[in-house]
Amino acid sequence: MLTTTPPAASRTMAQALDPHVHAAWARQCHALSPESIRLAALDWASHLALSPGRQMDLAWLAWQETVELAAAMLQPVGEETPASRDRRFAAPEWRNWPFHVWRKTFLLRQHWWEQAVRGVWGVSQHHEDVLSFLARQWLDVTSPGNLWFSNPTVLQRTAGEWGANVGRGAQALAADTLRKLGDSPQPGLEDYVPGRQVAITPGKVVLRNELMELIQYSPATGQVHPEPVLMVPAWIMKYYILDLSPRNSLIRYLVGEGHTVFCISWKNPDAADRDLGMDDYLKRGMFDALDAVCNIVPDARVHVAGYCLGGTLAAIGAAALARGGDQRLKSLTLFAAQTDFSEPGELGLFIDESQVSLIEAQLAETGYLKAEQMAGAFQMLRSYDLLWSRMINQYLLGETTDINDLMAWNMDTTRMPARMHSQYLRWLFLEDRLSEGRYPVDGRPVSLSDIGAPLFCVGTETDHVSPWRSVYKLHNLTSGELTFVLTSGGHNAGIISEPGHPHRHYRLGTRMQGMPYTDPDSWAGAVPEQQGSWWPAWLAWLQGLSGGPVTPPAMGSPVYPALDDAPGQYVLVK
Repeated sequence: MLTTTPPAASRTMAQALDPHVHAAWARQCHALSPESIRLAALDWASHLALSPGRQMDLAWLAWQETVELAAAMLQPVGEETPASRDRRFAAPEWRNWPFHVWRKTFLLRQHWWEQAVRGVWGVSQHHEDVLSFLARQWLDVTSPGNLWFSNPTVLQRTAGEWGANVGRGAQALAADTLRKLGDSPQPGLEDYVPGRQVAITPGKVVLRNELMELIQYSPATGQVHPEPVLMVPAWIMKYYILDLSPRNSLIRYLVGEGHTVFCISWKNPDAADRDLGMDDYLKRGMFDALDAVCNIVPDARVHVAGYCLGGTLAAIGAAALARGGDQRLKSLTLFAAQTDFSEPGELGLFIDESQVSLIEAQLAETGYLKAEQMAGAFQMLRSYDLLWSRMINQYLLGETTDINDLMAWNMDTTRMPARMHSQYLRWLFLEDRLSEGRYPVDGRPVSLSDIGAPLFCVGTETDHVSPWRSVYKLHNLTSGELTFVLTSGGHNAGIISEPGHPHRHYRLGTRMQGMPYTDPDSWAGAVPEQQGSWWPAWLAWLQGLSGGPVTPPAMGSPVYPALDDAPGQYVLVK
């Protein structure tokens, strides 16, 4: 008699064998699923094969671009063109023969592929996005600007220095290679040690558990606003992005303006923390911290501010508190934090069922996501800024770049527990549970529409991690007062935008309760641009919700005594 149920022994073998095979495959392909790429390519190629009209369009485009290239070959040397304004080819040398022809060839080829992977009947949007991204990565390898023999700036520098720049570049390449093989730190990092040069705002650790430390910062003014501020940073980064050097520390800025500030410093997890999940970060992180803040500063409601994934967690926590009638939150601020993941930007290219399953197989063996994997994903998203421009400047032009505080912080990477990272990818990115009212806290889903506290939300114009239009979708999920800021810069530099920083601007608008919805592009077109940092605008918003000055609270309390000086122990764990 035939049966469709495999024998128990066969199921046991599959359960024991398959995860190890998938984990080994993940190591070979650096946890980037080749199956996802093949599926996208097959989807595109098979549908293109059945689309003769689209084939004719692409053939005609190729002919037009061939004619355009022929015309470019006859173009007068030095003539300004739209291509000259591409920052990759902005140097005036690119207008000279034959470099302007190579530049034009590359840009036309790039444009053809951009058109080729789009608009094919039947191809899914996700597969279009994947192929478009991969085409850009592949084309960048052959960009004339990335090759020494076709980059006029490199050739000019080499001739002018008689090859000395090549020698310096070779030395830098050798040093970087040896450093990576020996797992040695980047030179200059010793100038940015937490507690010495960065993360030096005075304070005390008043709570430590298995997941985080809570830092209370010492008052810098004789009187303070009665409502404390609790900062919830993301655990995919060290907390001191909010407390860099004294000149650009958001925490120091708030303390100096009369606010009592608390900040969570997350533990850098290892294999022993593999079973920590999103609920643990909510309860042992945000909720434990909130309990401590309310004990140290009793009878005061709390301004909560979350950054990136910490902002997503803060929104989840605020919704859970509101559902239970907890009124301890005075306001909620989200910095570059998504609450709707239906359009997460280019980071979503790495997140589909095949990709997540491959990561989960690797996580099952290691117990955590390595910091290098996350850094590699971000590097791919900004390949020109983080890879190619650095290679050109350092290895071809022989230039050295001094590390600054933000760069040093970016190199101080963290790991992520296996269970949490799997839930983060599945519950938020793949299933978008939060925006759909299906994200569970204590076994029941929460809804962001329950949040009644005033909201302040910041998006950044060039954010590759939390695209500002995705961040803006908080307007669809809440109905109360919401102040939205769109600021210049990216995911990190846009937030760390202290007063006096040059070339900064922002837009700010408030949606009052009951006002109709405005789409993000119409909003950006209607709201005037303001010069400078958005920090003073947020400060004014906080102070408008805060009470009159009072005596600063004690550092810690009998229940939460001071344990260590800031920045504590967890931030130092590599």
